Amino acid sequence: MKIGILTSGGDCPGINATIRGVCKTAINNYGIEVYGIHSGFRGLLDNEIELLTDKSLSGLLNMGGTILGTSREKPFKKKGSTVDEDKVNTMLSNIEKANLECIVCIGGNGTQKTAAKLAETGVNVISIPKTIDNNVWGTDVSFGFDSAVTIATDAIDRLHSTASSHQRVMVIEVMGHKAGWIALYSGMAGGGDIILIPELEYDIHNIGNTIMNRLKRGKPYSIVVVAEGIKTENNMKAAQYIANEIEYETGFETRETVLGYIQRGGSPTAFDRNLATRMGGHATELIINKQFNRMVSLNGSDISSIPLHEVAGKLRLVPQDNDLIIQGRKMGICFG
Repeated sequence: MKIGILTSGGDCPGINATIRGVCKTAINNYGIEVYGIHSGFRGLLDNEIELLTDKSLSGLLNMGGTILGTSREKPFKKKGSTVDEDKVNTMLSNIEKANLECIVCIGGNGTQKTAAKLAETGVNVISIPKTIDNNVWGTDVSFGFDSAVTIATDAIDRLHSTASSHQRVMVIEVMGHKAGWIALYSGMAGGGDIILIPELEYDIHNIGNTIMNRLKRGKPYSIVVVAEGIKTENNMKAAQYIANEIEYETGFETRETVLGYIQRGGSPTAFDRNLATRMGGHATELIINKQFNRMVSLNGSDISSIPLHEVAGKLRLVPQDNDLIIQGRKMGICFG
């Protein structure tokens, strides 16, 4: 049996651990030949496919990024009003020439959508969710999220001492265009005083009042954690906008910090390494059992899978009744 594996979309910690989980299970336990497809779906268009061996998988567990490379190529994206059939036919032809009986697609929401469309053409597909934003529908957690939260929490911890020393308001912006999971989890873990996420509306006057009330209680500094996707005026960056508004509302010296791509880089946490390994191994089991066109998922503490067509086009957003939000409000944390 021959299978292909690719990684698509943005990089994140744990991709290589997932590649390792899939390939080592396939090669060592089932004698399957695994071919790495370079640069995401672009590799299927350019026929950049190479055999992976047990030796080529050494050292991947703690390595950031992806050894296969990635791209945001979307072969099914419409060109004008129609899909570019030449692209699709080229991709399908290269899969057939390589005799690949299944394609394992590792990626986020866009990748899940493309994988579902690939499955509709008759290709056997297994997908594995990958995102630091934790916004892939159908799984409780995606690998990469814990690593990003750990990095963001460490940054918030470090800002506490600076904010306290200078008696400033520090605004830290973390990733999350539509989903505020990183801001919520790192903000709570890092002791943020104000946490702003796209799913919850905020009132800048309320934020200003929260900071002033903290001053009256003898707390001359505040930490504000914001997701990059919160609404701002004139398309300003989240941290810059909130910092400017806080300074205007309160007169407090306010500084902003944008973490950016730091959240995506480096080694995965132990949790993400183990989650990636489990998800990769389960993907191989699905292939062996010919349970194709499914996405691997984490439900509670169990690894399982759901039909791929149920995932495409959906987002996993933070619900307003999330227990961290409820507990945070009870503790006096402002969510806007």
